[in-house]
Amino acid sequence: MNHDVRLLQEDDWAAFRQLRLLATVEAPLAIWPTREEEARRTPAEVRERIAPTALHAVFGAFAGTDLVAIAGVRREPLAQVAHKATLWGVYVHPAHRRGGLARRLLSAACAHARAQGVLQAHLAVNADNPRALALYESLGFTAYGREPRALRVKDAFYDEVLMALPLDDAASFAALG
Repeated sequence: MNHDVRLLQEDDWAAFRQLRLLATVEAPLAIWPTREEEARRTPAEVRERIAPTALHAVFGAFAGTDLVAIAGVRREPLAQVAHKATLWGVYVHPAHRRGGLARRLLSAACAHARAQGVLQAHLAVNADNPRALALYESLGFTAYGREPRALRVKDAFYDEVLMALPLDDAASFAALG
C-alpha cells in the first residue's frame, strides 16, 4: 500500500487524537501518557500540539484519508540547546507495520529539524523494545545512556535507552534515507 507522508496541520487533530488513543492502549510501554491522560486533552490542546511552528512539528503517514502513523520533533528555544531536537511519539498502527513507515516518518522529521538548523536529534526508547532499538540503530542513532526506571506502567518499571544522531554529519544523515 502506498502511504503519503506529510506535516500535520491543526485540521488533522481528530485523526491524531484517535491514533494516539489507540497507541496508549496498544503500546503502553512506548507512549508516556495513559489513555485517560491522552483522552483528557481538549481539541484546542491537540490542535496546538500538532500545529507546526519553528520549534515543533508532527508528521503523519496516511493510507488514503486514514492517519496510520505519526512522529513528532521538538526543540527548545534557548540558544545554547537549540542545536538539538527530540523525536517523540513515534507510532505506527499495527496493520501498517513492517512497511518502512517509521523510517519514512523519522527521515521527514529529521530533515525538517535539519532545515531548522538542528544539528543533533535525540530520542528515548524502551530498553525492552528490540524492534524499535534495531530500527533506530539502523538509522544511525547511537546509544549514549540509559535512564533506569524511566517509565512506570502499573507496578512495573522500565528503563529507556537514550540515543542521538548527528544531523550535521553527511554520512549519518544519509543513513536516514
